[in-house]
Amino acid sequence: MSKSPLRKDKTCLNCRHVVEQKFCPNCGQENTDTRKTFHHLFIHFFEDLTHYENAFWRTIKNLLFKPAALTKEYLSGKRLSYLAPVRLYIFISFVTFLLIAIFPLHVNDNSTDTLKSENIQKQTSAITNSLKEDKDVKALLNSKSISSEDKKAIEEVLSNPQTSKKSLVQFGYKSVNQLDSIQKYGSKAEKLSDFSYWINRKIQLIKDKNTGREALDKFAESFIHNLPKVLFIIMPFFAFFLWVFHSKKRWYYFDHGIFTLHYFSFLLLIFLVIFIIGKIGVLFGGNPIVDTIVRLITIIGSIWMFYYFFPAHHRFYGETRTVSFFKSITLFFINSFFILFLLVAFAFYTFINIH
Repeated sequence: MSKSPLRKDKTCLNCRHVVEQKFCPNCGQENTDTRKTFHHLFIHFFEDLTHYENAFWRTIKNLLFKPAALTKEYLSGKRLSYLAPVRLYIFISFVTFLLIAIFPLHVNDNSTDTLKSENIQKQTSAITNSLKEDKDVKALLNSKSISSEDKKAIEEVLSNPQTSKKSLVQFGYKSVNQLDSIQKYGSKAEKLSDFSYWINRKIQLIKDKNTGREALDKFAESFIHNLPKVLFIIMPFFAFFLWVFHSKKRWYYFDHGIFTLHYFSFLLLIFLVIFIIGKIGVLFGGNPIVDTIVRLITIIGSIWMFYYFFPAHHRFYGETRTVSFFKSITLFFINSFFILFLLVAFAFYTFINIH
């Protein structure tokens, strides 16, 4: 609650009603001095965001340890005692992604180099010997119809072939110029489909401009930066699947939406706790006791994230345990596959937009 001094003027600045005490009896606005210091602005922002008078901590406690309790309380009309679902989600999302931006995740250099080496070895195979003996290829190399750069690229393929027709994505090309030359002048067996060529050319452009570490760091930064947008896309579909599986007469889509907001707020909050604990563990520099505690909290948190949906679904929708269990399992797999599909699509979109 604001501690700003009351205005001497008893006329409400919002509705011009006469204000006898601290709050306007007509619109409820507080009749205090509107000129604020930065300190007051910051405190007002935090109090407004968290509904500070114990509502914040009460909300967090129920969200973490009482599945579906917040949703039932909100829909029953008890709304002033807790944070509003949208405000709760925005606040947790803001804090989570702010901390991730401040303390970003980095890929280990050694693991990056190892992964790159293993991928190249797995995807590399020799071009058939017939290509070396192909008269058309030899004639092409001896002709003046192609540039010296293209000739060099083709000779590199012949002397050190690293392509395979077995996979869509291939890691054996040395440069974009080499890939373009193969696609333009190579034999029919070595040319890629239009889609495969587009993907491989994009990958090669990224490899030419970035090291493995730089590419993965850029990918992680862009992916995490835009992840809140993906979650906003996922949530309406999550609520829609709940609506499909439950009585349309008893439950409105709005009810499923509130349940979804609370559930995703819980997931982000658990992720935030695990993230903070992990960063604290790093500060202790590999202390075995701290590492054990961090691993234990991470395991418990991960299990609770997985299990939480089942009691939340049962308690909120009030169905028998058997019916609720089978519905929960079905919904869990449907939503998991849908979310995985969206995340993979988003990851692919993020990757092809790396510069």
